[in-house]
Amino acid sequence: MTALAPIDELVVGLPDARLRPFVDRYVGYRERADLPLVRREPAGAFVVVILGWGAPLDVTDPRSAERGASTVDSFVAGTFDGWCTTRMVGVGEGVELLLAPLTARRLLGLPLGELTNRAVDLGRLPGRWLDRLRNTLAETPGWPERFALLDRVLAARLAASPPVDARLDWAWRQLVASGGRGSVGVLADELGWSRRHLASRFRQEVGLPPKMAARLLRFQRAYAALAEVGGSVDGAEVAARCGYYDQSHLIRDFHQFAGATPAALRAAGGR
Repeated sequence: MTALAPIDELVVGLPDARLRPFVDRYVGYRERADLPLVRREPAGAFVVVILGWGAPLDVTDPRSAERGASTVDSFVAGTFDGWCTTRMVGVGEGVELLLAPLTARRLLGLPLGELTNRAVDLGRLPGRWLDRLRNTLAETPGWPERFALLDRVLAARLAASPPVDARLDWAWRQLVASGGRGSVGVLADELGWSRRHLASRFRQEVGLPPKMAARLLRFQRAYAALAEVGGSVDGAEVAARCGYYDQSHLIRDFHQFAGATPAALRAAGGR
């Protein structure tokens, strides 16, 4: 038996202005689940970092048990090209970060190709600095103080890390700016790279080939649009707005990346 429970406490914090090009926001949370709380988490062209100190949870990719993580309170999930689930019982508390792939690459200090479709316990990552940060966050009273600590630690980490290849950063920004509708071939031509070389660099550093990254960026835009307008949404309108050929094309991507149709997600109150 599973249960859906409301989040008891949800606090959103804005990073320091110097960090906002890299980190969109901090989300602090506290929730209690007396019965197993199961959530379906959609795929995305981003990296999830959970710095938790409450009840452990399981992260499961239905395509492969080896890609998930069991009984962890903190983890990093690389870029995923399919949905997964999380399961928790008890009181969970922590901070969630959603990072653009090239920001995560700098913070983590490893190519994201090593984390593609994987959720990894913090203790298994190089340097263990995130694990130490999690422990300090747990000992810090109050969300403003925790968010200020994140500002200091992340700013120092970015300052100490070398920048990513400017050409790769430019290509990523072009895909984001187009909402995933930009031509990968045009990007390669403007960089003076072959499509194969561009794909290879994306797989290594971003964790996804550029065509899949573009699909996920387009899906994220459609997912956000559907969540924003709620039950009054017209699927065909969202499909056209986000660059899909038609509504059936949008539905196929929702099946692959969210595990359900847009209508089913709205009926279930999907986040």
